[in-house]
Amino acid sequence: MTHPSAATGHRPLALVYRGPASLPGCPEAVAELLDSGPWDLDVRFTGPDETLPLSADSLSRAVLYAQPGGGTLRAAYWRLRRRRRAIRDFVHGGGRYLGFCLGGYLAGATPGFGLLPGDTDRYISSPGATVDHDGNTVVRVTWRGRPRTVFFQDGPLFVLDENADATVLATYDNGTPAALVTRFGSGLVGVTGPHPEATDNWFTDYGLPVHHTRDLGLDLVEAVMRG
Repeated sequence: MTHPSAATGHRPLALVYRGPASLPGCPEAVAELLDSGPWDLDVRFTGPDETLPLSADSLSRAVLYAQPGGGTLRAAYWRLRRRRRAIRDFVHGGGRYLGFCLGGYLAGATPGFGLLPGDTDRYISSPGATVDHDGNTVVRVTWRGRPRTVFFQDGPLFVLDENADATVLATYDNGTPAALVTRFGSGLVGVTGPHPEATDNWFTDYGLPVHHTRDLGLDLVEAVMRG
């Protein structure tokens, strides 16, 4: 599948969900991350109150769809469940999906869009988790072999099927996958439990020391765009 925005010479269209299945600040941080990279993307918001609705038609013009952080999984999926087929068809046909925290959960299956070779679970409930509450905090991960500290708010870990074809970019301290890239049909899916896209105010608003992790977010996007 060749997306029109990639074939006409125009800047490739990237859609970032903004609406009731996200929280203020989360879509904007993802959009800023995408804007700051080397891909020359035309970054637009999509959602019920945006100029571009989240639909099969809108997705057909895009190369990438990003699902940012938000509230609870079940509430978000209830709002987005009617878009499940359009999102799956978009990725399966060659599109790129990025999921941050809640967007990572939504890439799973129970409930979710079913884009992963496996499912998701709550990191804070996993054996050996270094965070045991659902508040805003930071979490240690090993990203491509290097220890990093990333903003975190009850993000997922990723449970991979045996022999799953996935590249794990980062793991939590208990060894579970924290960020990965995998194929779905002809497309690619990149998901992260922590928030590498977090801006400085996310940390300062909660009295946390600021950690600059945009390079990790760019690494995730690059792996999806160039994979």
